[in-house]
Amino acid sequence: MTLQRLPMPALRPFVALVWASEGCGSGDAGETVREHALPTGMMHLVLRLTDTPLRIADPRHHDGAQPMAAALVGGARSGFYVREFSGRACSVGAVLRPGAAQCLFGTSAHELAERHTPLEDLWGAGARSLRLRLQETPNAHDRLALLEVVLSARLPRLRGLHPAVASALAERPGTWSVGEAVRRSGVSHRRFIALFKETVGLPPKTWLRVQRFQQVMAAVGQGTGASLAEIALDACYSDQSHFNRDFLALSGVTPQAYRRISPDERNHLPVPARPRSIG
Repeated sequence: MTLQRLPMPALRPFVALVWASEGCGSGDAGETVREHALPTGMMHLVLRLTDTPLRIADPRHHDGAQPMAAALVGGARSGFYVREFSGRACSVGAVLRPGAAQCLFGTSAHELAERHTPLEDLWGAGARSLRLRLQETPNAHDRLALLEVVLSARLPRLRGLHPAVASALAERPGTWSVGEAVRRSGVSHRRFIALFKETVGLPPKTWLRVQRFQQVMAAVGQGTGASLAEIALDACYSDQSHFNRDFLALSGVTPQAYRRISPDERNHLPVPARPRSIG
């Protein structure tokens, strides 16, 4: 079971959600769970408190899933990646808004995009100290409170997004184009792209693509009775083939397969675990 809620008000400009999984403690390794983690356009901070490692694979390569650091930052992504884990999961984390990277980690979101970065590389000994303190904290509510205190202490007293980026992000993703945003911004096209990547992690066209995917994925999984053709039309895809190709590229499955699986968590898509080779 996972506890999730809005963060304290001081964090809300930079943190969309904080969460903690219940049931920390030792446990058997258990069955390996394998899933596609789908792109959201956001960054994620995760501290895994149990000793069994999270393993991550890039679907574009075939070198197998690699163990990750126990505390890490997942940058904004333009496609899905594969997660593998086993045993009793116990983690604490936060979903980070555009602009959080510079405040919390002292680097641009673009530097963290498309990969996972050990938190220790960004915070040094502070990452190890936080994980130990979280492990010693008895329940999920208190672990969230501790995480919030540590994050809020890292915020500068005054911080805001560049007005050009803030204006674009304030609009619904389907209602603006990059060209329109540049014209309204008062900065050059190249400068707007650089500002957006520095803040969000992804180029604006890629971010808009991921946001449209998030919208159609919600419609595909809602069970409203709308056909896939109607969903594609409402989302302004050029045709059904374009919709299918884009959905497959960003999720690893077709819209039909996603609707059949109907995952409990929209961005965590269970897939069969591959048998491990011996020798």
